[in-house]
Amino acid sequence: MHKLDNVEQIGKHLKIHPLALEDIMHTGQRPKMEDFNDYLFIVLKMLQYDEKVNETRTEQVCLILGSNYVVSFQEDEGDVFDIIRERIRSDRGRTRKMGADYLAYSLIDAIVDHYFMVLEKIGEKIEDIEDELVKNATPEVLHTIHNLKRELIYLRKSVWPLREVISRLERWESPLIDKSIDIYLRDVYDHTIQVIDALETFRDMLSGMLDIYLSSVSNKMNEVMKVLTIIATIFIPLTLIAGIYGMNFKYMPELDSPWGYPMVYIVMLAVGIVMVGYFRKKKWL
Repeated sequence: MHKLDNVEQIGKHLKIHPLALEDIMHTGQRPKMEDFNDYLFIVLKMLQYDEKVNETRTEQVCLILGSNYVVSFQEDEGDVFDIIRERIRSDRGRTRKMGADYLAYSLIDAIVDHYFMVLEKIGEKIEDIEDELVKNATPEVLHTIHNLKRELIYLRKSVWPLREVISRLERWESPLIDKSIDIYLRDVYDHTIQVIDALETFRDMLSGMLDIYLSSVSNKMNEVMKVLTIIATIFIPLTLIAGIYGMNFKYMPELDSPWGYPMVYIVMLAVGIVMVGYFRKKKWL
């Protein structure tokens, strides 16, 4: 979490507006961009996939873009900016040759590019769920689908406003952003659209899986009802025969026959075999 004293000292030194400082401290902000004339205030959401708990973590990142500086504020240690730090230390690429606006673009691009790694992990989870759904549609699979669907909804809320932020940065006529950076911002904008499309695709896939689960459960229930119905249908005539000969009438000729008892069993067995054969012929079994 942010250290309040450090944030206040930095804000006082750079003359950051109190509302911007408040947004930095309250990490539930949606992605946005605000122009304070002397600097641009940008709020982003950094996504990282936690392998230990098998879920996506969201962290707020705030950027202050000035005429010759960029200040970033993060919630926790650890981020996706190692490649940019390495470029700066080794003096490779354009990062040290370009201005602060290019550095801000590089940070935004690193965050957006990391979205694809998170999406890859989510895609693998969806594939595993799909395989499990085909093999055995259990209530645990349904619970996993619902959790992943809620996770995608939250990610969509974190990523969707980013499209507007990048678009505003590209179209914003600010002396803090050189026109040469527009082409790079358009590239980030395209990547953001791809991320949003991937999230929408995953949501549609999960909705389809939910329908598959319900259909699978319904089919299993139908199979069970089918078996029970066939069993009940077979026993209906057998029960009728047993009921007839279970009546205690005095004058029943079959009662005096020495073959009466086995003949009733033979008839009942024959009726059962004929019915089973008929059901197999109709492919009901």
